[in-house]
This record gives sequence, C-alpha cells and structure tokens, in this order.
Amino acid sequence: MEPKRRRELGLAALAVVLVSVLYIAIEGWPLGTGTSTAPAPASNGAGRTARNDRKPGAAETPDVHLEALEAGKPKPGEAGRDLFRFKPKPPPRPAVAEQPARPAETAPESTGPAPPPPIALKFIGIIDVGQSKKVVAVLSDGRGAPVYGSEGETVLGQYRILRIGTESIEMSYLDGRGRQTIRFTGS
Repeated sequence: MEPKRRRELGLAALAVVLVSVLYIAIEGWPLGTGTSTAPAPASNGAGRTARNDRKPGAAETPDVHLEALEAGKPKPGEAGRDLFRFKPKPPPRPAVAEQPARPAETAPESTGPAPPPPIALKFIGIIDVGQSKKVVAVLSDGRGAPVYGSEGETVLGQYRILRIGTESIEMSYLDGRGRQTIRFTGS
C-alpha cells in the first residue's frame, strides 16, 4: 500500500474513534442506550430496605433521651445573665472608698492673641530655572490654578515663602507670625 493511502486510512480510523468518544461523553455508556445502567428508584418505596437490614459496621442512629428535653430549665437571672455561659460570672469588685472631690482646675489664661490659623496651601512641586539657579515652588490651595513663588516672595497676598527645600517649604504670614513647614505632597 502506498504511504498516501495508509495516511488516509489512519486519519479515518482516528476520526471514528473521536466521534465514538464524543458520543459516549454526550449520550452516556453503553452505546445506543442513552441512559445509565443503574436502575431507577421505585416511586412507591418498594425498593427500599428496612433499617434492620443494614450492612454491619454502618453508623447507627444515636439514642434520643426525651426525658432530658423535658428536664427543668434554668430560670433567667438578672442583668448579669450570660446567654452562652462561656465563662463563670466574675466576682463583684470590692467597694472603693470615695475620694473627696478636688476643686475644679481652671485653665491658665492666655496672655497673647490667638495663634493664626494654619496655612491652607499644599506644596506640590519645584521648578528649577536653569542658568539663574533660581528655585520656584508650586503651591495649590485646592480651589483654583496653582500658585508659583520663590524664596522671599509673597504668595496670594498674605503668605511669605521663607525657604524652599527638596521635600518641604517653610512659610509664614506676612507679619512673621504662624511660621509653618509644609511637606511635599506631589498632588
């Protein structure tokens, strides 16, 4: 037989085997029946066995003591009742003698004006202006466009930039009060 004919016969045999396997997978075994070999259970209960006909070594049903179910139940207690009884009730704490009340302490009076509110700006970046070696800080108040400023300049008409670092900026109000360091947030 020539090789081409042999190859065609081999492919045909492989196709028959694949179709058979596919049919068995879809329809079930044995071929042509379409159902399993196990008999269907009887609907009237005739196929059931009695409980005493069980195989030896099968688990038995535990005994139920109905008397124990009817036994006295504990009465609910007062507020210290623990529904799950995980642990015994702790003993009562010993009574502590009351200490005489101390006179109310008064807060020390402030001697100066209230400190200014914190500076509500975020330090979001640095711009390095090449040849002049000037560093410009980029700040945001979260409401509008970013604000730019370098050391010694006034920002938003009320803050002065004192020092610009790589990770933080130091600012204060124009009158020098409220000196604050703002860390780089990057956003």
